[in-house]
Amino acid sequence: MPPHAPPPAPAARPRRRAGALLRAATAHASSRLAAALVLGVLGTGLLGGAAAGTWLAGGDDRTAAEIAFDARRGLWREVPVDDLFPPEITGEGAGPGGADRRWVRVAVAPDGTCAEAFDPLLSEVLAAVGCHRLLRATYTDETETSVTTVGLLFTEADADAMAALDARLTDEELAARPDLLPLPYAAPGTAAEDFGPRQRASWTIGVVPGLPVVAWGVSGFADGRVSDTPEPAAAATAEGHDSTAALAGLGHDARGLTGHVEERLVTTAERYAQEPR
Repeated sequence: MPPHAPPPAPAARPRRRAGALLRAATAHASSRLAAALVLGVLGTGLLGGAAAGTWLAGGDDRTAAEIAFDARRGLWREVPVDDLFPPEITGEGAGPGGADRRWVRVAVAPDGTCAEAFDPLLSEVLAAVGCHRLLRATYTDETETSVTTVGLLFTEADADAMAALDARLTDEELAARPDLLPLPYAAPGTAAEDFGPRQRASWTIGVVPGLPVVAWGVSGFADGRVSDTPEPAAAATAEGHDSTAALAGLGHDARGLTGHVEERLVTTAERYAQEPR
């Protein structure tokens, strides 16, 4: 295992930020999408005046699809926290052996920057896409045996840079390296108050398709026991795997919760894009 992460890919060229989400249907042809975006600007003032004027006057050389992709990074301020991180989540067949799993939210972190949210080498890798906003919530299973922090990193990157990060995480197996982990959010007075860096037992991380977002989850035991050999969720959920993390379902927690939150985000983004404004 190399001691350091490969140098991060070059950072994406900065894009003009939307003031809030442009609710336009990106699946339509470019001409129809452009028209929808124009109506959104004129009807609701979602773009700042200077930016809108520049685009409508032909001064912005981005395509309608690029503008819509950029606008999706504003979802973090558009969607209620309970829609992204529900108070309770049920995962049918999401546990070991296909058992149902139910998770209860114990804390939501204040939205903020990515400072001190990732191991140093993971921060280096993610620097290639920038940090626009970070959202995190921590859950426990219904028996309060395990705890899992789920995160959504809204990046500054365009679609090409996100695709490049996705390729690096997969092709270079960066998503499976135990020196490239997210950090948990441990809230005092909750079942997760002892959930620190040394308690991390399993994790998953990946790019959300079609969005400038990285989704991740990291899990451990609620009793604060140390995990010396954290395992990626893909390994800890493999059939027949009998590690401590696997038998306790910690890989299932990390994968199941992250998958559920990611699915909700994608569905919400599609709904916002299709709603007339």
